[in-house]
Amino acid sequence: MLTSHIYSLMRFTPSSKFLGFSNHFHSVIASSFSLTSKFPSSIAATMSTQNDTAALKTHQPLQIAKRLEKFQTTIFTQMSLLAIKHKAINLGQGFPNFDGPEFIKEAAIQSIRDGKNQYARGYGVPDLNIAISERFKKDTGLVVDPEKEVTVTSGCTEAIAATILGLINPGDEVIMFAPFYDSYEATLSMAGAKVKSVTLRPPDFAVPIEELKSIISKNTRAILINTPHNPTGKMFTREELDCIASLCIENDVLVFTDEVYDKLAFDMEHISMASLPGMYERTVTMNSLGKTFSLTGWKIGWAIAPPHLTWGVRQAHAYLTFATSHPFQCAAAVALRASDSYYEELKRDYMAKRAILVEGLKAVGFKVFPSSGTYFVVVDHTPFGLEDDIAFCEYLVKEVGVVAIPTSVFYLNPEEGKNLVRFTFCKDEGTIRSAVDRMKEKLKK
Repeated sequence: MLTSHIYSLMRFTPSSKFLGFSNHFHSVIASSFSLTSKFPSSIAATMSTQNDTAALKTHQPLQIAKRLEKFQTTIFTQMSLLAIKHKAINLGQGFPNFDGPEFIKEAAIQSIRDGKNQYARGYGVPDLNIAISERFKKDTGLVVDPEKEVTVTSGCTEAIAATILGLINPGDEVIMFAPFYDSYEATLSMAGAKVKSVTLRPPDFAVPIEELKSIISKNTRAILINTPHNPTGKMFTREELDCIASLCIENDVLVFTDEVYDKLAFDMEHISMASLPGMYERTVTMNSLGKTFSLTGWKIGWAIAPPHLTWGVRQAHAYLTFATSHPFQCAAAVALRASDSYYEELKRDYMAKRAILVEGLKAVGFKVFPSSGTYFVVVDHTPFGLEDDIAFCEYLVKEVGVVAIPTSVFYLNPEEGKNLVRFTFCKDEGTIRSAVDRMKEKLKK
């Protein structure tokens, strides 16, 4: 069957540790291929015949380009499907279970009614480009040209793809900090990049500067930074950013910085790499609407860069998606002009949620590492005696009814993340408390 080949693509091979987990995922995926039950009997009969013919084709192995064959179905998809299957509380994938502000949704509805329903300008609706540049000036003090230095994309994930595919050549060396958002490695692979990583280690996930110095060189094309950092919640300090900036200037290295959690900075000031002396000319700053305004399904993102870098980003963007949702862009312009009180309330709300989750996880018995930003918390699961993060997350979803994310998928060497799992607190307080209660009741050392 088609689904029998899925696991040949997964990064957890060869390994028995993933077998039980993958069996659960297999049953969820397999059920999604049952289509005829959704249709009237006459149509179902026709489909059945078509499916019998199609079944002959499903015995062929799945085909995929070599540059992607090492990558699996994303861990976020897997865990969210398992949450549904086991009726588990999903503290895994980072999407809120509450809606974004009414004034932004109403702006989108009005834009649809006003006829903003055809292709938008490729690099962004003019008013949104202006709103992005205004926000960037307010946040960083930098003045950018909305027409020449701002590119609107379909979420930050596309901004990442357009930046990498537009500015990285096959064989170019790119450095990432592990653990990393899984899209980074996959997109770099599509670009044919040579990937190196520097590991951030608990408890504080500080940048090992000497290690970074040992691998950066004139051969390095770019460094990819995420601050505040997913999955750890770390925020890069000014000292760390200054050191990275100095190394980039010395070696003529570009910086691609993912700042989607910039408004979820709790314990220290968020610093944008582009704002440091000498760095704007070599930096692409990527961001999005979804995390700040709890509208992750809208997929509105952007990249800010000087014209000589924006050219490559826009060329890639033009052949990836060409343009992004017109009415949602119009509403995004309204969102970005929200008053300061919105951001202050957002931070207070998430700090309260963080406190509930952190205190609860500690009470359950986890070793909890500090989270200064984002809406994630990383913990050490080893007090509960399971083999690794995969085994623990399988047990947690199946026996406890709570979903977390195994972090080993966020490392070039999965062994480095086998003791850690990630929880999210972008849920309502009742959901977080219910998840903690389940763990207190059913998770035993």
